[in-house]
Amino acid sequence: MMKRKPVVLSLLAAGCLSIVLAGCESGLGSKGPSPRITFEKNAYDFGEVGINTKRTDQIPFTNTGEALLKISDVEGCCGVNVTLDKTEFAPGETGLLKMDWTAKPKPTTMMWRLVVHSNDRANPEVTLMMKATLVQRITWEPKRLKLFLNEDNAGCPKLTIRSLDHRAFSINGLKSTADCITADYDPSTEATEFVLEPEVAVEKLQQNLQGSLSLDLSHPEGREIIILFDVLPKYTIDPKLLVMFRAQPGKPMVKKIKVMSHYGQIPDVESMTSKSDTFAVKVLRQQVIPNGHELEVEITPLAPVVEGKTIYTGTLCLNLKGGEELSITCNAYYATSRPKTELKSEAS
Repeated sequence: MMKRKPVVLSLLAAGCLSIVLAGCESGLGSKGPSPRITFEKNAYDFGEVGINTKRTDQIPFTNTGEALLKISDVEGCCGVNVTLDKTEFAPGETGLLKMDWTAKPKPTTMMWRLVVHSNDRANPEVTLMMKATLVQRITWEPKRLKLFLNEDNAGCPKLTIRSLDHRAFSINGLKSTADCITADYDPSTEATEFVLEPEVAVEKLQQNLQGSLSLDLSHPEGREIIILFDVLPKYTIDPKLLVMFRAQPGKPMVKKIKVMSHYGQIPDVESMTSKSDTFAVKVLRQQVIPNGHELEVEITPLAPVVEGKTIYTGTLCLNLKGGEELSITCNAYYATSRPKTELKSEAS
């Protein structure tokens, strides 16, 4: 046994020496040359920016360390796209974060952040705060168009567009839903204010009771404006959606429907039909009320029960005298029975 002790001690000494050397190498590695990413500042205020403006800004940084800087990722946010020309930077080299972003469509204070990930051991994640005050550079009147089917040119007023910063601009384009609204303009003309006289295709409005008119402008901080329009329909159906709860195939239900007129003509409902085989429908009673008719209709679900399905949808049509049709959606929620075991547990 005495002869083996030197061998055991030698092995222990060698092991300890290996651990010490490994620790020294690790320590030297952590204290060796390191990159360092340095920004001029960590918060950026872009001041006043026009709503809907598309911007490109550059955020400079420098590798102030002594080793190669490697940027692995830049976290942005919705609507902000960040790109780099390259991802590796030598000591003393400067780079740029290119940030493409679009201002929100309403005046507000817009704030977001970027998180830059790199191999900078002292600061592997750098957070940059961004801020912009969104303002309106272009204004227009009226803000929304209310149109009428029984008036000349749908009662559409003149449209005035002007810049709030007194910067001249031109109108480069105009489009509307289904080409319901058009207007004459000269793209070569620049001014701080335009007055347009819209022309409305009234027959198209009957199929497009809601829509928008958009104008493409040359103003750098107000390149587009969108004006919504609403059309007062000839008729309104109440309710807009028929709902049948605990419905069963072949079992009719009675519902009341009002058809109101907005232009002085009381609609005469000749019949009511279904556009699908989901329902059968018939009019039981009809009476005249102020500015319209009230109907009592019988609706019978026809769709067979399908396992896992509880709602069945179809379109019903009110056929008016003169050939006009008014559509109304009907939803039937089929009754479902619970398992007997569940009923027994409640009874107990």
